[in-house]
Amino acid sequence: MFGYTGNEEITKGLLNAILKEEVTEVNLNCNTILERDLYDDKLGILDIRAKVNNTVDINIEMQLVDEKNIEKRVVFYLSKMYAHNLKRSHNYSELNKCISILFIDFELDKLKEIPKYLTKWNIREETYGKIILTEVLEFYIIEMPKINRYSVNTLLDTWVKFISNSEDLNMENADESIKKAKEVLDEISEDEHEQYLAHLREKYIFERQGIEEAGFDKGVIQGSRKEKCEIAKKMKENNIDIEIIIKCTGLTKEEIEKL
Repeated sequence: MFGYTGNEEITKGLLNAILKEEVTEVNLNCNTILERDLYDDKLGILDIRAKVNNTVDINIEMQLVDEKNIEKRVVFYLSKMYAHNLKRSHNYSELNKCISILFIDFELDKLKEIPKYLTKWNIREETYGKIILTEVLEFYIIEMPKINRYSVNTLLDTWVKFISNSEDLNMENADESIKKAKEVLDEISEDEHEQYLAHLREKYIFERQGIEEAGFDKGVIQGSRKEKCEIAKKMKENNIDIEIIIKCTGLTKEEIEKL
């Protein structure tokens, strides 16, 4: 929804809430696949790619299931996006600032002591943490399950609640961009919604970590039974067809129905 041309105002509303600065222009006509530098180089694939105010490149991702090395993957995609700018400009002074925004439907162990759901990361000096070396690279992590504990009724709180579960959100006093997002979501047919959810799940499995890193063999997860059950449970919660869950996890229909 956010990444489609024609929904710039919706994306602008979300970015205004996250970045806490005025976003005047959003361009969604961006390639979502970062080109390969070498034959064996990893291919960077992004969920939503946007250019903001013609000077900042932004990547917005949604991660439904916990995975290994998620922090490294975020840095990898952010670095690829930044390096991609240099190929176009060939001048360091013309490099755009790059921001990665990651929505996750779980809590990171490393961040469990931080009493807020949104954390902002950039390059700082170790001892003098207030000194930022450069602001050309930064990323945000939004731990959606924390929203109920740390909500203070900001615009971003409403956006996170909408993304987590739009059905339970009171739209009466919502921001206009959120109301527009709800209208667009309601216009999506049930079949299209199912296809979109399946696309998200398959995108996670086959594109996010890579088959070898994620421990997949021809689309079947080879991890522990606990990991398989966690993924299957998330897929069920998102109303993904049971046949797709069976294919992706290797669990039986009976095992999935018991979750």
